Amino acid sequence: MAGLSLYFEDGHDDLDDFGFDDYGSECDGIRITAFLDAGQDNLTPLGRLEKYAFSENVFNRQIVARGLLDVLREFSDNENDFISVMETVARMSEDGEPTVRVELMEQIPNIAMFLHENRPNFPEAFSRYLVPIVVRYLTDPNNQVRKTSQAALLVLLEQGLMSKTDMEGKVCPVLLELTEPSSDDDYKIEAVAIMCKLVTMLSKDTVEHLLLLRFCELCSDVKLFQVRKVCAANFGEFCSIVGQEATEKLLMPKFFDLCSDSLWGIRKACAECFMVVSNCTNPEVRRTKLSPLFINLISDQSRWVRQAAFQSLGRFISTFANPSITGLHFCEDGTLREIQKICSESNSRNASIGGSPDSLIQPHSEQLQSTPVLMGPPSHPPEGNSSTQPKEDGTSLGHPERSAPLSHQQTDECTMFNSFNFWRASLPDITQEETEGEGKEDVPSLDSQGPATSSQIQKVLDCLQPHLDDPDVQAQVNVLSAALKAAQLESQTEDADESVSESNGSTGSPTSDELSAMSELSLTDAQISDLPSSSPELLDDSEHSRENVIPQQLLDQYLSMTDPARAQTVDTEIAKHCAFSLPGVALTLGRQNWHCLKNTYETLATDVQWKVRRTLAFSIHELAVILGDQLTAADLVPIFNGFLKDLDEVRIGVLKHLYDFLKLLHADKRREYLYQLQEFMVTDNSRNWRFRYELAEQLILIIELYSHSDVYNYLRQIALNLCSDKVSEVRWISYKLVSHVKLYACEAHDLGLNFINELIMRFCHCPKWVGRQAFAFICQAIVEEDCMPMEQFAQHLLPSLLSLSSDPVPNVRVLVAKALRQSVLEKRKTHSKHYKDKLEDACITGCYLRMDKDRDVRFFATLDPNRDVMDTAALI
Repeated sequence: MAGLSLYFEDGHDDLDDFGFDDYGSECDGIRITAFLDAGQDNLTPLGRLEKYAFSENVFNRQIVARGLLDVLREFSDNENDFISVMETVARMSEDGEPTVRVELMEQIPNIAMFLHENRPNFPEAFSRYLVPIVVRYLTDPNNQVRKTSQAALLVLLEQGLMSKTDMEGKVCPVLLELTEPSSDDDYKIEAVAIMCKLVTMLSKDTVEHLLLLRFCELCSDVKLFQVRKVCAANFGEFCSIVGQEATEKLLMPKFFDLCSDSLWGIRKACAECFMVVSNCTNPEVRRTKLSPLFINLISDQSRWVRQAAFQSLGRFISTFANPSITGLHFCEDGTLREIQKICSESNSRNASIGGSPDSLIQPHSEQLQSTPVLMGPPSHPPEGNSSTQPKEDGTSLGHPERSAPLSHQQTDECTMFNSFNFWRASLPDITQEETEGEGKEDVPSLDSQGPATSSQIQKVLDCLQPHLDDPDVQAQVNVLSAALKAAQLESQTEDADESVSESNGSTGSPTSDELSAMSELSLTDAQISDLPSSSPELLDDSEHSRENVIPQQLLDQYLSMTDPARAQTVDTEIAKHCAFSLPGVALTLGRQNWHCLKNTYETLATDVQWKVRRTLAFSIHELAVILGDQLTAADLVPIFNGFLKDLDEVRIGVLKHLYDFLKLLHADKRREYLYQLQEFMVTDNSRNWRFRYELAEQLILIIELYSHSDVYNYLRQIALNLCSDKVSEVRWISYKLVSHVKLYACEAHDLGLNFINELIMRFCHCPKWVGRQAFAFICQAIVEEDCMPMEQFAQHLLPSLLSLSSDPVPNVRVLVAKALRQSVLEKRKTHSKHYKDKLEDACITGCYLRMDKDRDVRFFATLDPNRDVMDTAALI
């Protein structure tokens, strides 16, 4: 617009009436609809619109196209005028100048939104006048016009302004025509791109009925590699829309072809969308077909393909996760939760005990077919029956003869219910005390034919003591220790009531603590009867379990991502991608197989790149949920402690989820961090105030994890120090923290009184006005959050608050007025008469503040309590 005045100097005489005479080049903006104003031509506004919309001067037509939205606003009150304007728009869309068509198309989304909000007959007007313009411009000979129409079409769909009828009847037929084999190459490439973008905003029926078959044809386009590349990049979106059945029947063969395409760019696009495609297939296809295909991509001759494959490896492995195995699921808000299991008379048994996701209980029919240790999905067991599948050493993974007693228990579960038998399968019986085999220690065997006595279980525990270094052995010792306590309890129960013990089984009912210990690892009958005597054999058995969760090749490739050679041959940031996806891989494997990832995690935690350590720091709380409290205390706490002493870029990841991590620890372990919270006050850069702000936010949550004395002795001092921060935002959140500390300390009467006195001395009597202002805000927060009984507040804090009403600094009196008007006096309506009597002074003070010489004080003293017109944070 800078050259506007010069343009008009050389233009036609009739342009003087255009309405721009008074605007110079230095003007920031002009009223585009000025040409509608009355001029020397004596034309009506609609006549002037026609005159300039079809003027011989291109600039005039551009201005009209650019101002169509304002024009519609001018004529929206009259129906006939509105229709005339819309017909003018339709005629302008046929303008021969591409710049005019571009200007017009850029206004279509804005016009459509205006019509949607202001016209009762929007669908009819939009479909009649605007949709044909958008559709016609998709085939415009000018490239810029086509691009603009494509962008406008996407906006219209995102805003939900285009109906399904228009999409199926007007837009999709044009896209199908443009993607015909005989179509022009440029048009075809653009149509494929827009079709792939539209698919996420269309219904499943529309995509399957109109676009799916054409998309399959385009995936095999031999003429244009650009078409195949666009299809590969958007393959996951199509799979997500059409669902599992259509994906496996129609799309999977095309995906296999694209993954073996001769161009590396297409194979790279396939690797990038592999996780989404995997989510749309059943576990059997994922394991038998997609896994070998992904291994080929990881071994691709192109470095770019290998790079994309390794970046997607962890995400692909995460698609093997089965909530029925891991015991964890994602909520709608994205948080990871344990599946809660409750007993029901209607046989709805789909929960876990003691917060442990490892001992998930399946219905009795599924227990006959699969073992409770990490297996694939129950509906897709490995070849053969998993309960009788032989190991490499010829032993059986289960005992089919157990089906009879389970069926009997299922038919009479109400009268013969036993909590121990319900939560896990009964421990097998011990029939022999030695296992055969050369070069092995003598380990007693537990058989399921008879009851397991305390002495026999103790013998097995004694044999396992030399191998406690192995995590699997430790887990088995925990289970057997709980079983030993259960057997001892059973023997006592039998002496007390023989009939009850017969109905409850041979194992008794352990306490909740024992159940929690047993839930750390569920052993099958074969694992106990064939208990190994050396760590290598345990690892072999673990590999067999892992193979039932994810293919071993995928796990091996993932573990190799920390190899320094990978950084040289694949990607310099491959370790960061490994760290990013590690929680998903850990969730898939389950805590039983954590030892497979432990070394990898420790390697990443000590990586020289701080970005790798930062990634782990941001996700360590999620990993703690997956592993449970025991493994967290043993393996994650040391790494967590290391992150606390790392760079600020790493420490912030720990700090942002400090509460989430600490709440998972035992009370004694959690208390150790009380002494380290003060260290967060020290940062590498003192200007990094957001670090201290985050600390205050976390402390508000952490307070509930500690005792009253701990909060008073440790967190109180940190909160008070943050209240003196140089940055107002930190002080603002710190005042809320102090109010929460007061809430918690009030439950201990003596500590609460001491804290009140400290607040008065530190803030109310502070020589700096900022401290006195803070006291007013703290008092308001205490009242609003109900941090203490109002009777105590009126007795201990209210007199000090009222004393600040005569403070010489207006900013202090503003906060006092706000606290009294919006919080303290409002509580008077809901409390006892005894409390109301004590508020007489507050009412008098409020009246005094309404007549204050400062207008801001008067404003807040008279403000309606339900009206929050100003955030006073700026005053602090």
